[in-house]
Amino acid sequence: MNIAVLGMGYVGLTGGMAFAKHGFKTVCTTTTPSKVKNLNLGIPSFYEPGLEDLVKEVVSGNLLSGTTDNVAAVRASDITFICVGTPSLPDGSADLSSIESCAKDIGIALKDKEEYHVVVAKSTIPPGTTEKIILPTIEKYSGKTVGQDFGLCMNPEFLRQGQAVSDSLNPDRIVIGEFDKKSGDVLESLYIDYVCPKIRCDLRSAEMIKYAANSLLATKITFSNEFSRICEKLNVDVYEVMNGVGLDFRINPKFLNAGCGFGGSCFPKDVNAIVALANEVEVDTPLLDSVLHTNKIQPLHFVDLIKDAVGELSGKTVAFLGLSFKPDTGDTRDTRALPIIERLYQEGARVKAYDPKAIDNFKRLTDLPVEYHENWKDALKDADFAVIQSEWKEIRDIDAEDFLKLLKNPIVIDGRRTYNPDKLIKNGIKYYGIGWKNKV
Repeated sequence: MNIAVLGMGYVGLTGGMAFAKHGFKTVCTTTTPSKVKNLNLGIPSFYEPGLEDLVKEVVSGNLLSGTTDNVAAVRASDITFICVGTPSLPDGSADLSSIESCAKDIGIALKDKEEYHVVVAKSTIPPGTTEKIILPTIEKYSGKTVGQDFGLCMNPEFLRQGQAVSDSLNPDRIVIGEFDKKSGDVLESLYIDYVCPKIRCDLRSAEMIKYAANSLLATKITFSNEFSRICEKLNVDVYEVMNGVGLDFRINPKFLNAGCGFGGSCFPKDVNAIVALANEVEVDTPLLDSVLHTNKIQPLHFVDLIKDAVGELSGKTVAFLGLSFKPDTGDTRDTRALPIIERLYQEGARVKAYDPKAIDNFKRLTDLPVEYHENWKDALKDADFAVIQSEWKEIRDIDAEDFLKLLKNPIVIDGRRTYNPDKLIKNGIKYYGIGWKNKV
């Protein structure tokens, strides 16, 4: 079975790599020629741990390649995955223009294709999109009929950036939304070697499963963040609290780590999109509205915590470690670093920043005069204090001696519980952090 993957971002490229790794000849597409050139040399267009080695392996084995030609890729395949972005519009709803464009190209490709072909939407799309946009667009441009000439499925992805390779190769579940049984059977046969629960449902349920999952995970993070602010006032360690809460098998400890808020390409976009969709159908969403509100104010609360720790910020130099929205990725979409740094400059601070992979992407977000450094030592050197925004391993490995040696003042304000507070305090560091007993 030959596979076409329309889209070469996190979902498309990691998914394409996984299909190729399982022995399927796969072509990924993008509108950017330089990304195609690099892929065909075995070079991915973004950083993801472990991805480059696997891409080189399947490219050298002639199992994965890239092209800018959607139509040609679809014609040469048996099954096509739509993996393009659905960014937020100003009103919070999902921009589906790339989805419609892909459906048009698929329709054009299928027009002269005699063989039965299955089309799979993998992008995160509002319930009803597969039926209302993808299906009629393909039928319009192909002159063919779904269920007869081609199949249609919705197969949401559940990748975690930083763990996208393992999530692609070894997913914890596979959801197959199907137009009809024949479509679902073809898609399930593709996943025959994947050992995990597989559920089959209708198209809209599959679309909604992704939104429900991301909204729940965002809510768990927000729950912990809200409790962190209460804990700070009562001199309670929120991490001890959530550790005790998470041991309840009905809850589990995942996504209960308090911090500066959630970011990235999925959670903010998807919660906004489902709220916008709910508004369209006149359903109130007070819980999800609060999730978005709390996530917006959490970075500003972190700046208030910084001010409580060091006093007025005007004229002070901040060593800012971690610019990506989470560790192990260069992605800065909706990173909490941006509102924090913007507020630091509003308060008159100077920022020296370091991130292992995200500096170039962060530079595109702001024109503020941030001083970027190639290593954490230069960022810390002669700064008045250190702020931690994402907990990369090399940042976690900084010890008390490093802070004492390089900083003007031994003060660390931790937005992600990167360090053991007691250990740093015992070694002479003044430690402050989200949900920590800062007043003791």
